[in-house]
Amino acid sequence: MLYQICNGAVELGSEIILKKINFEIRGTEKIAVVGRNGGGKTTLLRLISGELELLKRDSDEDIFIAKAGNPEIGYLKQIAFTDPTISLDEEIRKVFRPILAMQERMEFLLEKINKGTKDIPKDDALHAKEIEEYTNLQERFKDIGGYYYEKEYETMLRQFGFTMEDKRKPLNQFSGGQQTKLAFIKLLLSKPDILLLDEPTNHLDISTIEWLEEYLKNYKKAVVIVSHDRMFLDKVVDVVYEIEYGVLKRYPGNYTKFMETKRVNYEKQKKDYEMQQKEIARLQMIVEKYKNTPTKVAMTRSKLKQIEHMEKIEAPDRFDTHTFHANFKPNRETGKEVLHVQNLEIGYNQAICTVTMQQQKKQRIGIIGGNGLGKSTFLKTLVGVIPAISGEYSFGYQVDVGYFDQQMAQYSSKKTVLDEFWDEYPTLDRTEVRSSLGAFLFRQEEVFKTVDMLSGGEKVRLALCKIFKTKPNFLILDEPTNHMDIIGKETLEAMLRDFPGSVLFVSHDRYFIKQIADALLVFEEGSVQYLPYGYEEYMERKNGTYASSIDQAIYTKQDKRNETILQKKVLIEEPLQKGKESYVLGKERSRLEKKLKRVEEQVTEVEQKIQEKKEEMAKPEYSSSYMKLSDISSQIEELELELLELMEEWEDIDQQLEKLE
Repeated sequence: MLYQICNGAVELGSEIILKKINFEIRGTEKIAVVGRNGGGKTTLLRLISGELELLKRDSDEDIFIAKAGNPEIGYLKQIAFTDPTISLDEEIRKVFRPILAMQERMEFLLEKINKGTKDIPKDDALHAKEIEEYTNLQERFKDIGGYYYEKEYETMLRQFGFTMEDKRKPLNQFSGGQQTKLAFIKLLLSKPDILLLDEPTNHLDISTIEWLEEYLKNYKKAVVIVSHDRMFLDKVVDVVYEIEYGVLKRYPGNYTKFMETKRVNYEKQKKDYEMQQKEIARLQMIVEKYKNTPTKVAMTRSKLKQIEHMEKIEAPDRFDTHTFHANFKPNRETGKEVLHVQNLEIGYNQAICTVTMQQQKKQRIGIIGGNGLGKSTFLKTLVGVIPAISGEYSFGYQVDVGYFDQQMAQYSSKKTVLDEFWDEYPTLDRTEVRSSLGAFLFRQEEVFKTVDMLSGGEKVRLALCKIFKTKPNFLILDEPTNHMDIIGKETLEAMLRDFPGSVLFVSHDRYFIKQIADALLVFEEGSVQYLPYGYEEYMERKNGTYASSIDQAIYTKQDKRNETILQKKVLIEEPLQKGKESYVLGKERSRLEKKLKRVEEQVTEVEQKIQEKKEEMAKPEYSSSYMKLSDISSQIEELELELLELMEEWEDIDQQLEKLE
């Protein structure tokens, strides 16, 4: 056991945030802490880091925190830059001081050993002690990455978007977001025994998140992560602690396994509770019926004792799924095409990239790519926040845009929530305003909070509440799930899946993209590519593992056909080779064989057409043309269906021939 909290509780102000905490870190476990926003996840990290203390209580329970040895605990909030005028390189290299000191000591010992070998006998005690110290240091040096720390340092800089030239810049020349990334790099390179990470994937692009997943999976020490990124948790963690109603519960496995186990446990406890309640009711009914019957006194006492000695099963706590909702329909329908973009150059002082794409009614297009490549700039250009450099774009017939900007989570105002919303919709009466805000969890006294008092997640809810009230038919969303807890993300996913309009959105949340997008706009260095399929297929194609359901059906039938042809070849050739008389073929067999040959020729022809269309789809000049790619994709799908029908016809003819044999 590396670290343990037993029966702990944490109080902030006069409110108990966590109660009955039982938490363990075993060996090199990768642990996720999940739960609702405001439920105490960050409070738990602060407790583990030593920033908070356990609540002192009068209790006969054992209440303590235990550690194996004195593990080093690393927490991002503990890292600060004391001198912002020094360079990036000087600041980061502070974490290498133990490695450099160890390296210096090893070099000193090695020089002494080599010198001593000439003058001192090998069995000399002092000489042996120096060799032992050197050997131990060498092993530790290897364990802490002493032989590859420079390479690891440079890899991290690149992955987090820094250049080798940035190493010479003073810290105060970097933005707040960049400084947070540098603090994160410094934390990772320090390699603490327990690494505490609070929302580590926030503001990282997808490629950096994927790199971080691999890094943490291979991290040789313990990691505790608070995150709402479900795919990230699935790929990294092997233990999940859930905070629900202030209580902590441990589940083995990743996030998906935790959700499955939680559901199964809930259903079992609910069933067991209901069965026990029925049994208690049955026993009590017997007691009530016979309690005044002298001959049944012993029996009624026995039933009462049976109830008394039962190990009572608690009713399961309902899942904490309290969330916002907005079941709205757009005010009006759009035409077939909702957005047309042609050679649109976007950027501020100079063009970042050029975009050409079209979006059709009810399409949900996800925009992905690295940071700084123009994703948010593209959306800002579409809604008129910044002007286009050149090119053109236009919205379709009767398109009403609802725009969410990721900066809305940082919005500042001294107005109350009630006034902020009411000023936007002054024609509504008080009941309508309170009802709209209540749907987004602003109820009772919460509507009298000022906007500045709200958390990032609450500001996002308020912004969405205002946007959805306009009943738009085209949503343009820039990182809408930032600051949302998992329940909030799942709610927004459900809303967008049911939304009868169109959606264009930027997100780094791969799970969210996978759930929503039916097409992608991929921003890469210097280019933008439209893909007429979702994120899962994108990753399969990227990793070379893609095969559609039609492809799989075709491949299965092709394999079966090839196997059958081979078997027939053997059946026909072997008798000929042995000099035996071949088969007598009737008119029916001749007719079927001709038909089979004709179908095989058609199969070959359609297969060739599919291959040509796939090669055409890969042409660079079509990479940003929605209309052309959609047209080719539809043609491929029609050809694949035609091929599937031909394969089924071939199989049917082949079975008829088998019957004749």
